[in-house]
Amino acid sequence: MRANQTDAARGKRTSGIKWLSFAVYFDAMLLAPRAWFTALWWRVLGKKVRARIQFAPLLDASPRAYRLWMLNEKASEVSDTGDGPAIIALVDAGPGQADTINSLREQCLIVLPLGTSAVPSLAAAAAQIEWNMATWLLPVMAGDVLAPDAVAAYRAAINLARGAVIYADDDILDAEGRRTAPHFKPGWNAELFRHFDYLTGACIVRAERNDLAMLSGANWAAELVAAAAEGRCGAPMHLPHVLHHRRSRSAPRVPVTFKQEQADLPRVSVIVPTRNRHDLLRTCLEGLKRTDYSDLEVIVVDNDSNDPETLEYLANIDLSNYQVLRHPGPFNFSKINNHAAEFATGDLLCLLNNDIEVLEPDWLAIMARQALRPEVGAVGARLLYPDGRIQHAGVVMGICGGAAHAHRLVHPDDQGYYRRHALPQFVSAVTGACLVLRRESFKTVGGLDEANFAVAFNDVDLCMRLNARGWQAFYEPRATLIHHESVSRGLDRDPEGAARFARELAALNAAWRTGAEFDERVDPYHHPQLSRFSERFALRL
Repeated sequence: MRANQTDAARGKRTSGIKWLSFAVYFDAMLLAPRAWFTALWWRVLGKKVRARIQFAPLLDASPRAYRLWMLNEKASEVSDTGDGPAIIALVDAGPGQADTINSLREQCLIVLPLGTSAVPSLAAAAAQIEWNMATWLLPVMAGDVLAPDAVAAYRAAINLARGAVIYADDDILDAEGRRTAPHFKPGWNAELFRHFDYLTGACIVRAERNDLAMLSGANWAAELVAAAAEGRCGAPMHLPHVLHHRRSRSAPRVPVTFKQEQADLPRVSVIVPTRNRHDLLRTCLEGLKRTDYSDLEVIVVDNDSNDPETLEYLANIDLSNYQVLRHPGPFNFSKINNHAAEFATGDLLCLLNNDIEVLEPDWLAIMARQALRPEVGAVGARLLYPDGRIQHAGVVMGICGGAAHAHRLVHPDDQGYYRRHALPQFVSAVTGACLVLRRESFKTVGGLDEANFAVAFNDVDLCMRLNARGWQAFYEPRATLIHHESVSRGLDRDPEGAARFARELAALNAAWRTGAEFDERVDPYHHPQLSRFSERFALRL
């Protein structure tokens, strides 16, 4: 009888998945019919990867996508033995507190409801906790509910944690109690946390009595978490599972641009490779002329220009402001920049494509300030297409077996994925189209790899080698420029270019394992439940 019931439940679940899958595809077709049929056409032609790239953000836009994901959600295999350090739940006062308390007690937690006669204050809570052993606190907002396996998952993680915070993913409960708006979070990202508290309300914190007794006010939980996260005992640990169902969460705080003091900023050597298209080069150099930076060296590297107007432009360039180097031979971005770097005299290098258009004069000072931080390696700007949509907002490893620009085609004013495209943060890599780093760091890792990455992925490989030395790549959206992507060099649609790209993709996979195994070894600033076929942080279905 039990086997029959299990089979019936399994069949019902399979039918539900099939129905919801159809509904999600139908929603996607209604929302963007042209893009949907384009994706379908690629699938008919057997271009599976191209079809999945097109479909991923379309399916993610369906209001039923998360329901489909939840039907496929795997239950935790961790069982709660109750062993290990105590976890004390501190439930903030507010509407829904009683429901939250009941859900917590179902998981056999010690619960201290703040604002009640039994626990009128944080000081009173601190007095009721046994502090003679390592104690973990679970700050919970009134109305929030834990997943059934949350405490077991946290207890299992405590044995592996090096820091004082363990955090998980979360979603939102709507007015009817349905789960919506999942937040699949990155690994610990100290810079992102400065602008977006993605920990508080979905974490446990190792604390001592004084940590709690000194707190007061409405933001006590955020203050407790921030102090523990930014301590020196180890980075917060991420559990990539939805363990918290919440009524609300903190919103990102997009930082404003501020005037950069330049008294202590060193010389920057800007390297601009070029070939023909003097119109693009002129726009780029005029932008550099408008750039507000006190000590700037500009090195233009000509790679076999043969257009008469370009040759005339280069012949008449103002040598008091620009240095022109000749670099003949086949286009090799790595070799060109390495060659120019040998002539550079600045403490900082700026790799800049000739098809970059400067918008605001403070872009370089903003990037230089970040590049001087000892923990930072390559700094990348936010680059826009001429139509205003994002072309580059950091690089995610493992997308389509290689690497891809995050948040591509999102408008800067759109919400995107929790406004990540608008927030300064550490990333795995940034594009070499506009990149600033310390010249000494560039030399230490041997510059760009001329042999394996002549055209594609040289910037990604450079960033990964810098990361390995402890100099993490950094995305800075307060420096925003326009990128007329690869206009002067053209696209690699010919057989020779396609073959070269395939070799460089294989080299990237060999060096950094960006292929199929990235299903398990995901980019630390991405998430295993986000699609490996979308640059826009779409739900993995």
